[in-house]
Amino acid sequence: MLHSRLLHYIDEVARLGSIRAAGARLHVAPSAINRQILLLEAELEQPLFERLPRGMRLTPAGEALVAHIRQTLRQYRETVADIRDLRALGSGEVVIATMTGLASSVVATAAASFRARHPQIRISIRTMSTLDIVGAIENSEADLGLGFNIPASAQLEVCWQMNTRLGVVVSPHHPLAPMDTVPLAQCTPFPLIFADRSMVIHGIVAEAFTNAGLDIQPAFHTNSIETMKRLAMSGDAIAFLSEFDIAEELRDGRLLFRQVRDAFSLNIISLVRREKHAHGLAGFLLADEIGKTLRPGASAREGGRGSGPAVEGLAEGTVVGEGQMARDG
Repeated sequence: MLHSRLLHYIDEVARLGSIRAAGARLHVAPSAINRQILLLEAELEQPLFERLPRGMRLTPAGEALVAHIRQTLRQYRETVADIRDLRALGSGEVVIATMTGLASSVVATAAASFRARHPQIRISIRTMSTLDIVGAIENSEADLGLGFNIPASAQLEVCWQMNTRLGVVVSPHHPLAPMDTVPLAQCTPFPLIFADRSMVIHGIVAEAFTNAGLDIQPAFHTNSIETMKRLAMSGDAIAFLSEFDIAEELRDGRLLFRQVRDAFSLNIISLVRREKHAHGLAGFLLADEIGKTLRPGASAREGGRGSGPAVEGLAEGTVVGEGQMARDG
């Protein structure tokens, strides 16, 4: 065993308030437990327990030590469980609920990398709206959920999230391609690709043009991220998406992402799972793989100037705040 029996001795004495009771629980002679505690107290030059007529009570030093002991024992038990799970990792399935643009870019990249190391694990990728992602996690229909502006829920645990913004997406040959940042006004001479009103990004983009005092008539409306990307690649049309939506196209140079000088409102991309749910190791490992793919400096940044994530901040393991809208309706 990695951890000394002494940790268990001290933990049981603290819980039961008695060396004799701890000895009975652990099937160890009380004198042996007492001797080990005395040796540790001598080493620390601090009493860990007050010896009372009717038992033992922790001193402040003892309370600090017991807090550490319990954390150590808990982490040890979790590690042992993970090691046992590794033996069973040869089979199973992980279901991830996500959005169309993320499924074809971030999730596909992470899933392929994960599957190369764990070929016996099946990965199911299901695309849906933000609210449907929440429902799939809450109803245990999916193990993981990845999306933009996922609303807060008591049943969701956020394991990774990042703040980001939409930007201008154009082909490498577009007249705006040489610019690092693009004013919205310089987009208006070109055909504009808008998400239709069923998607909340429609409102984000429309609001930005309104705030800039620009009256526009988009050339295209669609509820398909893939269609937006195809239209942008095929000519001088401009789409308004996140870098994560076009991660694959950024890597191979088919599309470019440029930040907008008149900033769009903030988007939060989150990786979530069900709160207080017994997650398998495969789910944890896939979540970690997705997090690595999403982090700044991942493959999307390798495309050179202007191709890295336009992040506003990074917060791992924090909870999405209330009042945030779903990106897709």
